[in-house]
Amino acid sequence: MPLLVAAVPVSAQTAGGVSAAIPAIARLHYDGGGDWYANPSSLPNLLREISERTELRIALRPGEVKLTDPDLGDYPYLYVTGHGNISFSDEELFRLREYLTAGGFVHVDDNYGLDESFRREIRRLFEDRELVEVPRDHAIYNIMYQLPDGLPKIHEHDGKPAQGFGMFVDGRLALYYSYESDLGDGWEDATVHGDPEETRELAIRMGVNLFVYALASTPAG
Repeated sequence: MPLLVAAVPVSAQTAGGVSAAIPAIARLHYDGGGDWYANPSSLPNLLREISERTELRIALRPGEVKLTDPDLGDYPYLYVTGHGNISFSDEELFRLREYLTAGGFVHVDDNYGLDESFRREIRRLFEDRELVEVPRDHAIYNIMYQLPDGLPKIHEHDGKPAQGFGMFVDGRLALYYSYESDLGDGWEDATVHGDPEETRELAIRMGVNLFVYALASTPAG
């Protein structure tokens, strides 16, 4: 499948002299009954922050895709969230596997209630791989912002510490699972959850790191 592999800096110009925004993040529309559409203001806010804090010319409106959609590979970053059940068909798992091996990046954001079904489905994705905790010295935590404590804790959930798990494909972190953190809540409008400004800033910094890493780690060619 085609996969966008290059970021476009603000200075890049099209033939008409106007810089072209690239597709950036798509929200995954999945089956199973979970609210895949949760936290509607989160991605637009994150995309705006990425645009303002980097030199990347990106589309400020998130996409919305199913795994079987032909434009899945246009997006370098696929975002998955929700509170309930998630379920993939065999064809969807094939497409997801294809997306990841082609260089795509998936971020699964536990919005409290997704964990059990996500872990069930991910075991079907790569039978020879499993989720592992991403070490704090990984580039995901320092590629732009230094986050020495790893994944920030945004919401209480069960009171457990936030953990960042990953799945590696050919040595590249291709799937990142933010567990017991709820980054999307920290990206939402400030009035939605009332999170302190410093907490929201940590969530944004983690989100910027995730996106920059997704672009930087995508294989060329």
